[in-house]
Amino acid sequence: MAELPAGKPQLAAALDSGLVALAAEYGVATEYWDQGGVHHLVSQATVVAVLAALGVDATTAETVRQAFQDRGLQHWRRVMPPVFVVRQGDQSSCWVHVNHGSQVNVWVELEASGVGIGLTQLDHVVAPRYVDGVLIGEASFAVPPDLPTGWHTLHVEPEVGSPVQSPLVVTPRRIALPARLQRRAWGFATQLYAVRSSRSWGVGDLMDLLDLAAWSGHDLGADFILVNPLHAASPMPPMTPSPYLPVTRRFVSPLYIRVEAVPEHAYLPEIDRIHIDALGEGPRASSRAGGLIDRDPVWAAKSAALQRVHRVALTPGRKADYQAFCEREGQGLEDFATWCALAEEYGVDLPVELTDPHGSAVARERGRLHQRVEFHRWCQWIVDEQLGAAQATALRAGMSLGVIHDLAVGVHPDGADAWALRSVLAKDVSVGAPPDMYNQRGQDWSQPPWRPDALAEAGFLPYRDMLRTVLRHAGGIRVDHILGLFRLWWVPRGMGPQAGTYVRYDHEALVGILALEAERAGAVVIGEDLGTVESWVQDLLHDRGILGTSILWFEREPDGSMRPPERWRQDVLAAVTTHDLPPTAGYLAGEHVRLRHELGLLARPLATEESEHQLEVIGWRAYLQAEGLLGQDAGEQEVVEALHRFVLRTPARLVAVALPDAVGDRRAQNQPGTNLEYPNWRVPLTDENGEVVLLEDLPVSARLLALARIVAGD
Repeated sequence: MAELPAGKPQLAAALDSGLVALAAEYGVATEYWDQGGVHHLVSQATVVAVLAALGVDATTAETVRQAFQDRGLQHWRRVMPPVFVVRQGDQSSCWVHVNHGSQVNVWVELEASGVGIGLTQLDHVVAPRYVDGVLIGEASFAVPPDLPTGWHTLHVEPEVGSPVQSPLVVTPRRIALPARLQRRAWGFATQLYAVRSSRSWGVGDLMDLLDLAAWSGHDLGADFILVNPLHAASPMPPMTPSPYLPVTRRFVSPLYIRVEAVPEHAYLPEIDRIHIDALGEGPRASSRAGGLIDRDPVWAAKSAALQRVHRVALTPGRKADYQAFCEREGQGLEDFATWCALAEEYGVDLPVELTDPHGSAVARERGRLHQRVEFHRWCQWIVDEQLGAAQATALRAGMSLGVIHDLAVGVHPDGADAWALRSVLAKDVSVGAPPDMYNQRGQDWSQPPWRPDALAEAGFLPYRDMLRTVLRHAGGIRVDHILGLFRLWWVPRGMGPQAGTYVRYDHEALVGILALEAERAGAVVIGEDLGTVESWVQDLLHDRGILGTSILWFEREPDGSMRPPERWRQDVLAAVTTHDLPPTAGYLAGEHVRLRHELGLLARPLATEESEHQLEVIGWRAYLQAEGLLGQDAGEQEVVEALHRFVLRTPARLVAVALPDAVGDRRAQNQPGTNLEYPNWRVPLTDENGEVVLLEDLPVSARLLALARIVAGD
C-alpha cells in the first residue's frame, strides 16, 4: 500500500488559549495527526466556524469568555442529564442538582415491567455553587449494575420544584454473536441496484435480493448477502445515484419494490395489469441492453404502476397490518411521507414557510396533499414487507445471517432527514475526510452531521429510531465509517475539505445504543474501521462485540510489508476488495491508478503511482506463489482465486466475496472524490468481456461457481 508522501504540517497561527479551552469543551479539535503521521494545527477560522455550527459565538475574545462561562453553568442549571447511558454490569452513578440542603427522591422505572427501583445516594461530596442567585447542590446516586438492558426512565422528585425525568439507557457489555453462527460464515457483497434480473425494472430489486439469497444460500452454502445502503433517494428527478447520499437513513427507497410482488397487484382489473406490464417493458429491456443504470425513468414508470396498485382496497387483515406498521414507525414515517409529498410539489428546495416540519404551513400542506402523503406511507409498508420476505427466505435457505444492511454516514443536505431532524443536525458544515493516500485533496461529502449536544438533548431518540427501522429485517448491519461514532471531520461551508477539523462524539452512548438495538434484533454489527483509526477505538469496538473490517489491499505491517494471514484480526469481516476500488481484476490491472490520473485526482506523478502499483502486484504474485496458492503462469482469474484463498487462511469470522469479482467485472462502482466526472453508482454488473450479467446468469457462471467452491471449502 502506498503511503502519503512526507509532508510539512499545515501552517496555522497558535490559537488563543481561551479559544482552545472553549473548543475542547465542545469536542472541537484544534490539532490532529493525519494518516501519514504528520501533525497539523487547525486554523482559527476553522475553529470559529465549527463552533458557530454548534451555536457558539467565538468571534471575539469577549464572546469566547462568555461562551466558556455559559458552558460551565449549563451543567449546573440542569436538574439531571438529558439522557444517561450506562453499560450493564458497570458501577455507575447519576448526578442530580437540587437546592442545596433539599431532599430528593430518585428512582428508575423499568421499560418492560414498569417496576420502580429506588436509587441509593452515594457519599460523594461536591461543593455547591450559586447559579442564577440560588445555591445549588449536587447529589450522586448509584445505578444498580444488574438492571436489565433497555430504555428505562430515571425519575427525580425534588423536595422543592417539579418532578423531572430522563431516559436511562442500559446497554449490553458485549453483543454476542447469534447462536446460529456456529462457524466461519461467507457470503456475497453486492450493490443491489446493479444485480438485475429479466423481471426487474432496470434496477435490481428486493425480489432479486430474495432470489439471490435463496439460491446462494441453498445451492452454494452462503451465509449472508451484504448489500449497499437501501436508504431512500429523492422521489423527484434527478435522483442522486449514490446510496451513500440518501435523503433519509431510516426509510428505504421504494425504487427497490417489485411491483408485481405486491399482493394487491393480483386483484387489479386486467386493463390495469396490462398497463403496468407495458410500463415495465422499457426498464426491463434496459436491464438486458446494458449501458449505465438510469434511476429516473425507472422510478417514473414504477411510481405510476404503484399508484395503480395503491388504489386496490386492502382486506381487513392487510389493513390491520398496515395500520400496525404506521403506528410502529410513528411521527418519523409521517414526516418522511410529508417531505416526499412536498418535494414532489415544490422540489427539494422548499419555500421558506415550509422549512419548519412542525409549523402550521406544513400542517396545511399535509392536509392538502394527504393523498400523496398516504401513497408514500403505503410505499414504505410495501418495502418493509418485501424486505421481510427477503430476510425470511434467506434464513429458510440455510443462511446463518441472511441480509446484512449497510448504514451510510449521513444524508443529503436538502433531504427528508435534514428537514425533519434539523434540530439535531449542524448547519453550515458538512462531513468529509482530510487528505489521505487515496484522496490526496481531501473529501467533502456534503452531508450535515449530527450535533453532538443536540442529539444528547433529544435523548438519542432520532438515532435509536433510525437503527430500529434499519435493523427490523436484518441479520446484520455494516456501519460505514464507524469512526463517525467517535469523531467526524467537519468542513465549514466554503472552506474546502483540507480546512476542516475533527469534532468528538459521545461514543459510549452511540456505540452502546447501537449494541443494544442490534442485540434486540439478533443482528451482527460490522464496523467499517478502515483508514486512520486509533488502536484504542478498534479495541473498544472489539470489547463491545462489534466486528471490524479487513480489506486485503490495506492489511499491512507497520513497515509496509504484507501482513501474513495468521496476523489478521479474528473478529472481522474480511474481503479482498471494497466498493471504493475497482473489482479485483481491475485493481490488478491498475484501473484505479489510471482512473484517478484521468480525473486529476493524483497528487503525485502518474509514473510514480504506476510503478508502486506494479511492484505491489509483483509482490503479491511472488508471495502467493511462495505459499503454494498460485502457479507460475497463472492468469487473471487464477490470481483472483488465489487472493481469496489467502483471505481464507486468516482467522476472520466473516468472509465476503464481491459479486463483481465472482463474474470477472473490472469497473469500479465508485471513484471517491468525484461527482459527475465518473458514473459513480450507475455501473451494472458485467463479466470479464464487459457483457451484462443478469441474475439468471449467475447459476451457470463457471467463474462464479469455481470461486464459490473455494470459499465454501468444497
